[in-house]
Amino acid sequence: MMERLLKMGLIALLGLMLWGCASVPQPQGGPLSAQDTVQAPPYDAWGRVLKQHVDSQGRVNFAGVAKDRKDLDRFVAYVYTTGPNNRPELFPTPAHVMAYHLNAYNALAMHKVIETGIPTTLAGLRKVTFFAFGKVQFGGQAISLFDYENKVIRALNDARIHVALNCMSIGCPQLPQEVFEPERVNQQLDREARKFFNEERNVMISHNEKVVRVSEILKFYTSDFLAEAPSLNAYINQYRDDKVPLDYKVEFTPYDWTINRQP
Repeated sequence: MMERLLKMGLIALLGLMLWGCASVPQPQGGPLSAQDTVQAPPYDAWGRVLKQHVDSQGRVNFAGVAKDRKDLDRFVAYVYTTGPNNRPELFPTPAHVMAYHLNAYNALAMHKVIETGIPTTLAGLRKVTFFAFGKVQFGGQAISLFDYENKVIRALNDARIHVALNCMSIGCPQLPQEVFEPERVNQQLDREARKFFNEERNVMISHNEKVVRVSEILKFYTSDFLAEAPSLNAYINQYRDDKVPLDYKVEFTPYDWTINRQP
């Protein structure tokens, strides 16, 4: 009996690994034409997805997006074929590059959730397969979401990306209802940082215990935050209204990998 259960478990594990290793299909309708790829990113399409299918709490109506995919597929098709890596002339400033990557990552994550059947959670083995094995593309380059974040976007050297990138889980920062725009991405990142660090779920101060309990995001990327401030408390205080005492101990709240869908 035990041998049979082990065999069944290995078969299930292999199935999940194969599922995760498969590349996410091209968006419906296939890649864009050569003429389309010389244009600026179609942020209008991605903006409609965010406005129509994301609520004020950052929750996504995945079923609604899956039913009417044309705008998401249009933007993801552009991301697949065009980016700062292969068309740098379309992204002339660091702000253009930053806005592209923030929008691209969030759209690719949403697209992948839908392509993989809108799972209930990314916890456990599914987290590994979702982020590390299944390939997506940006600018014609095949890459995992894990490598896209850690090797490409983190290389922009701005810790505020961690309050803007969204893997579609409840533990993520709130997904904005608007695109990140090159002309004001710096202001938008400051706004998202203030929102994130003033949310009780992300920063909870216990004066009795002299402890601050913060989102595990700050544990995952501690080095990025400490590159810009002498301590996590000091970084948080750049954006928080109710300042955290600098001598309070930092503890991390467990990350919630449940898919952040609308009820």
